[in-house]
Amino acid sequence: MNNHFINARTSTKARLVRLAVPVRALHAGHREKVLDHFLKLNDEDRRMRFGTHTPDEVLKRYVEGINFSKDTVLGVFDTQLNIVGIAHLAYLPAIKGHSTAAEFGVSVLPEGRAQGLGTALLGRAAIHSRNTHIDTLFVHCLANNRAMMHLAQKAGMQVEYAYGDADAYLKLSPANPGTIVEEAANEQWADFDYALKANLKRSNEAWSWFLGRPNAFTTKLFATN
Repeated sequence: MNNHFINARTSTKARLVRLAVPVRALHAGHREKVLDHFLKLNDEDRRMRFGTHTPDEVLKRYVEGINFSKDTVLGVFDTQLNIVGIAHLAYLPAIKGHSTAAEFGVSVLPEGRAQGLGTALLGRAAIHSRNTHIDTLFVHCLANNRAMMHLAQKAGMQVEYAYGDADAYLKLSPANPGTIVEEAANEQWADFDYALKANLKRSNEAWSWFLGRPNAFTTKLFATN
C-alpha cells in the first residue's frame, strides 16, 4: 500500500469526522454559554486547558475578554444546547517576514469525550485557518496533557518539549476551493443541527409542561374536598 493511498484515506476519514460532528461558529451572544462550559470543568481539567490553577474569577475575566470579532470561537452543542466542546482560535500578531499564525486551545466536558469532538474542533479550526490565510497552527500546553498531545500528534503536528511545557506546530497548506466548500458545508450542517436541537428542546419542554399540568377535573375535585 503506497503512501499516497494511505494519506488520501486518512484525509478522507478526517473529513468525514469533521462533517459528522457539527461544529458551530460562536458569537458574542454565546458568551454566557461559553462561561458555563468552562465553569463545569474540574480543577484538573482547567489546569490542562489553561496550564495553571484557574479559579472561577479568572475564567470569568478570560471569557469577558474574548474578542469574538477578532478571534474565532467554535463550539459543539448537546441536545440541551449546552456547549459540550469548545475551541478558541486566537490570531497571533503579524510580524513582517514571519509566517502568520494562530493559537489553538480546546476543552471538552467529560460527557463529550471519546466521541471525536476534539478531532472535529481541531479539523474545523485548521480549515478555517487555511481559509483566512493562516499558515501555522500553534498549540501550547503542559507536557503531561496527554489528550492534547494525542490530538496534536494525530493531526501531524510537530511537538517540542521544554521545562514541563509542550509546543506543537502544524504547517497549513493554502486554501483552495475544496477547503472553502468544506467549511461552508460544515457551517450549514451545524446550523441545521442547532435548529433541530432547539426545536426538539422546545417541543420537549412544551410536552413536559402539558403533561405536568393538572387537568381541570382534578383541580376542581381537590378544591371541593
